[in-house]
Amino acid sequence: MDVRLLEAFRAVVDHRSVTAAAGAMGVTQPAVSTQIARLEEMIGFTLFERSGGRLKPTPEGLLFYAEATRVLGEVDRLQTTTAQIREGQAGRLTIASHPWAAISLLPKLVSEFLAQRPGISVRLISRHSDVVSQLLPSESFDIGIAELPIDETSVKLAKFQMRCVVVLPPRHALASRKLLTPGLLSGLPMVAPARSLQLPPKLINAFTAAGAQLNTVVEAEFLASLCGLVAAGTGWSLVDPLSAEGFSSFGLVARPFEPAILYEVGVFHRRDREPSMLAAAFLEMLEAKLGG
Repeated sequence: MDVRLLEAFRAVVDHRSVTAAAGAMGVTQPAVSTQIARLEEMIGFTLFERSGGRLKPTPEGLLFYAEATRVLGEVDRLQTTTAQIREGQAGRLTIASHPWAAISLLPKLVSEFLAQRPGISVRLISRHSDVVSQLLPSESFDIGIAELPIDETSVKLAKFQMRCVVVLPPRHALASRKLLTPGLLSGLPMVAPARSLQLPPKLINAFTAAGAQLNTVVEAEFLASLCGLVAAGTGWSLVDPLSAEGFSSFGLVARPFEPAILYEVGVFHRRDREPSMLAAAFLEMLEAKLGG
């Protein structure tokens, strides 16, 4: 059934006049009359009777009006939802991330994203990097974030690198230094990333090449834990700049480290399916942050 016929019928009932309905709809009176005639022919009963020069709905017309009004309300809601989906203002976004991004990167980005799109909802799943990549075949999330390497067989992957920094407790003896090296840090208590992460081999190679000693006193799986331990005075650590920035309120001192050690992450989605408009909008925001 043509929605325009229902709209013409509703307008005539509301205004009790074809002329007034035509004016409200911005069309001609003959056009409205034709639409009412087509609708009556289609449904097989009369919708109006004339009374004192005005149109009065028949009993059947009143019953039909109630249903037509409900249907048109649903159409209006559908049009509103369609516009919201098109503009990325409606829907649900699921992001699976390893703990680094779930703690240091996503909270602020998701908050900004929601502020621009109050009609959407977001679900965050936090797992280790190898688990995140294994979740993908189940279609349980729209966007994945994990440490490299990532198997690219079934995903479209964007790779990002960040130069790591040394974080020190407040008032550390090396806080006045502008650049830190393995030689300066040799033998000092260190809070080390877990060996399952990508940073330890790079750090060991840097210290070995410099003939310096790594003095690990605590090992932790999450970069956020490393920052917390450093803030408590346990020792120094090496983390990505976003983690250091996120914990700056703890008084951490962040300094460049030489030789450069890169923290590498990937952002990905299914290769065989384009991301939704909502996911695409968040991907753009996420990649701008990581690429900046």
